Amino acid sequence: MSGLLEGKRLLITGVITDSSIAFSVARIAQEQGAKVVLTGYGRLSLVERIAQRLPEPAPVIELDVSNSDHLAGLADKVREHVDGLDGVVHSIGFAPASCLGNPFLEAPWEDVATTLHVSTYSFMSLTKSVLPLLSEGASVVGMDFDARQAWPAYNWMGVAKAGLESTTRYLAKELGPKHVRVNLVAAGPVRTMAAKSIPGFKDIEEQWGPRAPLGWKVDDPEPVGKSVCALLSDWLPATTGSMVWVDGGFHAVGM
Repeated sequence: MSGLLEGKRLLITGVITDSSIAFSVARIAQEQGAKVVLTGYGRLSLVERIAQRLPEPAPVIELDVSNSDHLAGLADKVREHVDGLDGVVHSIGFAPASCLGNPFLEAPWEDVATTLHVSTYSFMSLTKSVLPLLSEGASVVGMDFDARQAWPAYNWMGVAKAGLESTTRYLAKELGPKHVRVNLVAAGPVRTMAAKSIPGFKDIEEQWGPRAPLGWKVDDPEPVGKSVCALLSDWLPATTGSMVWVDGGFHAVGM
């Protein structure tokens, strides 16, 4: 029996450790028949080591989404490994310390600008940089944390995620005529390296499971990974500009 993603060529960003949501996506995608190319930033040797832990070791391309030269050369670097792309996963976000936990009113514009550039604008710039490679029916999926409300300590990252949600709708409008789908997965809290840097995250994760109708395991990224792979597949051909909640149903119930 062929896998859900048999023959798909995927570019997946955001793998830092094997607890990363992006790692779970890459692993499940390979298990479902996909060819995976990863990008890494900063400690590239670490990402390369983590890539060896996948069912099939994946190539790693260096990518800083705030570096215009990296973006300009990305398509050519991807072509060294695959001849096109059927899916892209954007699992990238960063905020300086002043934008998380500290008083919302105190963050300087320079730090806010960095947050918006890396966490919001990069969804568009990454997609644009690989657009020549995207096949008809390709799927672009971004990682979100429901930004319809203000979360304790999330501050400017919450603003960035709200911008990400809006960017998704505009990208979907622009790329629809090319038959490229653009969607987000709004995940519940998962205990990743990135999450550990958010002040007060432990309080959020402790409350999530008891309130989510289906319950929630903060140390299990697999439900999120499976949902991303579902969006990357051909089984949601008319879904775009949408946000799919994968949070145990937490978003649907009152406090």
